[in-house]
Amino acid sequence: MYVDKSISRQHGKIYTRTLLRDSYRQGGKVKHHTIANLSKCSKEEIEAIKLALKHKGNLQELCSVKTDIQTKLGLSVGAIWLLHSLAKRLHITRALGNTRMGKLALWQVIARIIDHGSRLSAVRLAGQHAICDLLGLDAFNEDDLYENLDWLSDNQARIEKRLFEARHEAGEVPTLYLYDVTSSYLEGKKNELGDFGYNRDRKKGKMQIVIGLLTDSDGEPVSVEVFQGNTTDPKTFIKQIEKLAVRFGIKDVTMVGDRGMIKRGQIKKLGEVQYHYITAITKSQIQSLINKGTLQLELFDEELCEVELDDIRLILRRNPSRAKELEATRQGKIDKLKGVVDIQNEYLRCHKRAKVETALKTIEGWLKRLKIAEFCTLDVSGRRFTLRVDEEARKKAGELDGCYCIKTDVSKEKASKETVHDRYKDLADVERAFRTMKTGLLEIRPVNVRKEQRTRGHVFVVMLAYSITRELERLWAQIDVKIEEGIDELVAVTSNRIKIGRVSYQQVPEPRELGRKLLGAAGVSVPKVLPYRNVKVATRKKLTSRRKL
Repeated sequence: MYVDKSISRQHGKIYTRTLLRDSYRQGGKVKHHTIANLSKCSKEEIEAIKLALKHKGNLQELCSVKTDIQTKLGLSVGAIWLLHSLAKRLHITRALGNTRMGKLALWQVIARIIDHGSRLSAVRLAGQHAICDLLGLDAFNEDDLYENLDWLSDNQARIEKRLFEARHEAGEVPTLYLYDVTSSYLEGKKNELGDFGYNRDRKKGKMQIVIGLLTDSDGEPVSVEVFQGNTTDPKTFIKQIEKLAVRFGIKDVTMVGDRGMIKRGQIKKLGEVQYHYITAITKSQIQSLINKGTLQLELFDEELCEVELDDIRLILRRNPSRAKELEATRQGKIDKLKGVVDIQNEYLRCHKRAKVETALKTIEGWLKRLKIAEFCTLDVSGRRFTLRVDEEARKKAGELDGCYCIKTDVSKEKASKETVHDRYKDLADVERAFRTMKTGLLEIRPVNVRKEQRTRGHVFVVMLAYSITRELERLWAQIDVKIEEGIDELVAVTSNRIKIGRVSYQQVPEPRELGRKLLGAAGVSVPKVLPYRNVKVATRKKLTSRRKL
């Protein structure tokens, strides 16, 4: 590659033509290929290109050139280079596309991993990282990122499909999918999807949104969907059937859902598209089958047991560890109530004017709260209470401890009872994903948006970020470091901005030992040099004015 300059005279005028060209041989002849026309570039810019080509083998040699050189602390490079490389490897970059909106969406995903926060904080974060130089982005502010959330919501189905197809273009499409639901409480009451419903976060008086996550058999996220806060689990499940059958066009699918998720209506819908299911029945349903004589309590053992019932397979098991946990919890509740009774007895003994009715109300409140009234009773004798435990009733209450029953219509030829059991237990991967997305590394909360589209876009960003952190966890499994610590270490890999005349570039130093180890485990190497585009990213809202308020 070289700079080709020629001067010509035509009609008494002098014309200068400068081209960036490459030469090669073809059929024994030297050919020339024009890469770019530099005629409109300034003299200084052309000289800078010549200088860079002269030292193209090692751009760091430019620092030794005796000319006007300025060195300043540059932007962070290590973390964004790693996350961008993984996003490309996982086909996220390809699915989002190379448009400005696609690049802004990719930055939101990367920013969520580096420092989960609002759109405002993501803009400020971009001012500290060389993301505009890496992605070729122009300046943006928080309004652009809010609009980008709208774009993500509008294009989520297309992006998810492109991502799914890219992952499986060279292999077989999975036929088993895991689905589970969670809720995330909201601060405030202005979110368009917020409503009161079954709150899994145990936050009384808080509105919430409901989130459904669909993954493949390996736990890799396929799709995420946000529902109104009062939507029940079975209603969200119907949408997933339609999604797999219509959007992804997958046939012969087995859906795995938790107990209470797949009911009669959902089973009927699955049958319409010739899908199968694996789920579990509730404790009350197990008790009903035992009462009818369909099942016997003796069938529940540490070893798997299978029962066939009208073309439906029931796989039974008792988990001894879980049974011990439940019994210990029950004993703990009894001990707690005994402590409350002793405190009230002592108080009545020391305070002669204290009312027995008040103490009784306190104890009964705890009895109701602990939910052990079926085997615990309270005797009152004068000003003293005695707690009695009906051991027979207590034993009856714990007879199904650790017992569960998996229900499926998958034939024995397709899956053994052990396989069905293991696939149902894989739902723990989805629950683990929810923990990471909700309260762990990525933190969906606080949502920081109100509109329906932006809420969906925000949760979609978190799902894409989870795919990357999941891969990081796998790559760094043998390194004694948390994901957060590893990202912080690579954030410290900051470039030096080198300015030679009017031309600037960023020189990236060698990472520390831990940084090299992290990058090596991920199979990523940070470049020695990056271009510097001098893009100024700033928020529209200023902290100084907000502080005055």
